[in-house]
Amino acid sequence: MAVVSVSIESIAAGGDGVGRKEGLVVFVPRTAPGDLVTAQISGRGHFARGSLRSVVTASPVRIEPTCPHYTRDKCGGCQLQHMTYDSQLTAKRIVVRDSYERIGKRSIDPPDIERSPKEWRYRTKLTLAIRRRGARWIAGLHPYDDPVRVFAITDCPITDRRVIAAWREVMEADAYFPDAKELRGSVRITSGGPTLVMTGGKNWAARDQFSAAVPSVSAAWWEPADDEPRRLLYDKRADRTPSASFAQVNAEMAEILGRYVVERARDFRPLTAVDAYSGAGQTAALLSEAGIAVTAIELDPEASEWSSSILRAPSRTVQGRVEDVLPGALPADLVILNPPRAGVDTRVTETLEANASHVRGLIYVSCNPATLARDVSRLPSYRIESVRAFDMFPQTAHVETVCELRPITGDAA
Repeated sequence: MAVVSVSIESIAAGGDGVGRKEGLVVFVPRTAPGDLVTAQISGRGHFARGSLRSVVTASPVRIEPTCPHYTRDKCGGCQLQHMTYDSQLTAKRIVVRDSYERIGKRSIDPPDIERSPKEWRYRTKLTLAIRRRGARWIAGLHPYDDPVRVFAITDCPITDRRVIAAWREVMEADAYFPDAKELRGSVRITSGGPTLVMTGGKNWAARDQFSAAVPSVSAAWWEPADDEPRRLLYDKRADRTPSASFAQVNAEMAEILGRYVVERARDFRPLTAVDAYSGAGQTAALLSEAGIAVTAIELDPEASEWSSSILRAPSRTVQGRVEDVLPGALPADLVILNPPRAGVDTRVTETLEANASHVRGLIYVSCNPATLARDVSRLPSYRIESVRAFDMFPQTAHVETVCELRPITGDAA
């Protein structure tokens, strides 16, 4: 371990500041471009991980973080609260560009980025780790430098206050939690009120008492340990849209992104389309209403069932893994991909490569520039038409990206 002085030049994909010292690339969390810092480092070869010791000269973009947990508890939920919002956006544009060049071996300019309508209180969902402390439980997050430890949170300024209020009610009912040493829970705001997914434990004998003790929680699911199927405890909502399935946490930005994707999709003038990783089918439904025959592919049964109920014939929903279902859903004029952070299976890109002469275009929506760039590198038969970023997650290092691709051979007839 050594202490070095280093000038921070940029922000890496995970949110660390990056500097160079005598040929060594140093990654230091909680630093900003333009900072001169001292850091305690350790590493191998040409790379080192640093722990911030002091800010010798502060960057012009450095600010005081809003959330006390960010500094006091080293909260790992946010990575960029110490930077101005404009500088966060600049950093994310560069991260997207660098991912394409370094991983995807494609050269692009830093893309335009859409600002979030809200910089704070935008999250409509919050997932917390729950740990037993004596006779009571705590719910919280992990420090960025200790993924095992959990600290209790009192507030999360990027999260909707209604979510925080529901979490407080849930924790007041901790005497009725499942029998376990540790759990995980997610509270989400829907049009019908707050909903909860509790994960962990093999036995929940007091679930009826728990349900009675959380009157503001309008629906609850339990996912027992050992990958047992998710169970609905109750749902008092009139509008039973999927709540235990994936949905974007920044609702206002998700609407902006959704309109953009539909606009780009319609620009291809497709008669047929595949919406892969379609979730509850919002995008597929909009395309279906425009007269496009859509095949929506989704693994989650609840989301798939809902999607099937809102699509217009001849559009359809197929429940299954995209890599298994996609070959049978092609040919199609347009393919939309919106996978989780891990990106797509290699069988998906292989299938798209094999069908390049029959596809007019691809629209890839990604929350991870690294896996997006990797997957684009596996599609040599397609050229990049456009890239646009969306700041779905202010104060964090995460960024949503929409990449539009067309076959190099030209539009399919």
